[in-house]
Amino acid sequence: MLAENELLQHPGFTSAAELTALPALRVVQPDGQANEELLSRVSDEELIAMYQQMLRVRLFDRKCIALQRQGKMGTYAPFEGQEAAQVASAVCLANKDWMFPTYRDHAAAMTRGLPMQTVYRYWMGQMDGFSVPDELNILPPCVPIATHLLHGVGAAWAARLRDEDTVSFCYFGDGATSEGDFHEALNFAGVFHLPVVFFCQNNGFAISVPFARQSASPTIAKRASAYGMDGIRVDGNDAVAVYLACQTAIHKARNGGGPTLIEAVTQRFGAHTTADDPTRYRDQAAMNEEWRRERDAVQRLRLLLTSKGLWDDNREEQWIAKVGNELVNAWEEAVAKPFSEPIEMFDHVYSKMPAHLEEQKKLLAGGGLA
Repeated sequence: MLAENELLQHPGFTSAAELTALPALRVVQPDGQANEELLSRVSDEELIAMYQQMLRVRLFDRKCIALQRQGKMGTYAPFEGQEAAQVASAVCLANKDWMFPTYRDHAAAMTRGLPMQTVYRYWMGQMDGFSVPDELNILPPCVPIATHLLHGVGAAWAARLRDEDTVSFCYFGDGATSEGDFHEALNFAGVFHLPVVFFCQNNGFAISVPFARQSASPTIAKRASAYGMDGIRVDGNDAVAVYLACQTAIHKARNGGGPTLIEAVTQRFGAHTTADDPTRYRDQAAMNEEWRRERDAVQRLRLLLTSKGLWDDNREEQWIAKVGNELVNAWEEAVAKPFSEPIEMFDHVYSKMPAHLEEQKKLLAGGGLA
């Protein structure tokens, strides 16, 4: 056994003091100034498209909160503040790639093409709120924390066995990194060198638990080395930085380079869900003031576009009006469809329903017990 002084001098020892926070990749500064060399890798058309989508999903997010407060949705998980992380990552994926989202990643799914009315109906508790068009390789939103990471790894393993040119892209929050499924997924992916990207949106809180109480490691990206994969820490409110990081990781995975863990440092401006009161565990006013003034992803990208002559107030007003009409039309379409019946909760769970659930289903249908 090594004595303590021998251990401290051993080349394999790393002290906690040395585990300093990794610098986060940033291309666009909060004032809209950018690293022109890195920015040149993204076209003006791509910048405009990302901004339009980020603004679109932000307006959608606010609409959903208003609908929930009116009693038209049971609950809702806001994502405002995380638009750059979700939109800029999703646009990097090919149609054939597989997306594994959580309940907060609707911006990513909508960027990929999921209809707005489908997301509305998901939060209304309707069965077809899980329906994904056949041409979109998007799994239903995962509510259990981190379980879908194993599904993503399984899909990547299947792609390897079938010699398919697809990548699994897994979204999750910082709280998921405290789950055993996170370890198992990354360990398996690392051992078998699978084509999967783990994309963590570190918004600082696992519901009400701050990151510092979740992990002694100062960053999530640092953990990548334990699983034999690359780790990237990126400014999650910089759409260009997220785009370049995800593009690199996806290309590497697709070409046999193995998995990557990306930590996008961001923040949710609002509550964990509409059932949550964030003022009980953080200074909400100060947080909103700091993040909205200095790190708001939508504002940052708009400043960049404006400085390049690619956007102005007139285009902004026209786009907001267009999205506003889309929000209304999608809602009207969502509520015009028949609502699910309570008895449907028994369907699509078991291939062969257990006897006790058969009895409960008959009871609910008014047929009595068998």
